[in-house]
Amino acid sequence: MNASTFAARVIVSTRSDFVSAVVGAVGALKGPLHGGAPGPALDVVFEVGEASRAESYLRAKLDRGERLMGFGHRVYKVRDPRADVLAAAAERLYATDADRGLYRLALEVEKTALGLLKEYKPERNLDTNVEFYTALLLHGLGLPTELFTPTFAVGRVAGWTAHCFEQRDLDRLIRPQSEYVGPEGRRWMPLEER
Repeated sequence: MNASTFAARVIVSTRSDFVSAVVGAVGALKGPLHGGAPGPALDVVFEVGEASRAESYLRAKLDRGERLMGFGHRVYKVRDPRADVLAAAAERLYATDADRGLYRLALEVEKTALGLLKEYKPERNLDTNVEFYTALLLHGLGLPTELFTPTFAVGRVAGWTAHCFEQRDLDRLIRPQSEYVGPEGRRWMPLEER
């Protein structure tokens, strides 16, 4: 289950209201590791600026241990199938109505990123995900970057609400188990000894 849907279900499981659950889901969605990724994915394309800079720019990010937003997914260990659908839509949009130069640059950034990810992390399948082409499409439609995640959220509200109804009908508190794995045998030190 994705993070925003899980957050909504957890909130409703406490018998809180649906509005609180949807607000909590939005809070989870806006994080850059969930629905907040399209903006940063597009930012990278703008920061690269021209195809000749793609490799050095992306390599520097990877050398610093940074993520390349728009690549890799917790569930899809192959190319995100949603990326293919959005890639086709982006190709049509940019062929007729939007900045063709930006589109070509984004394709070069994608190609370079995929090559570098195979080099840097050969044991992982880090392929293009839905956020990469979501960003291109939303930008091509004229939406400012700060509206990418809210636009993404609008489409999810119905699903979150459906999950809330289901969770309310279950009427069971969600309480994940956890196991402490930190240091043991520690003692409390009085304030005057610190």
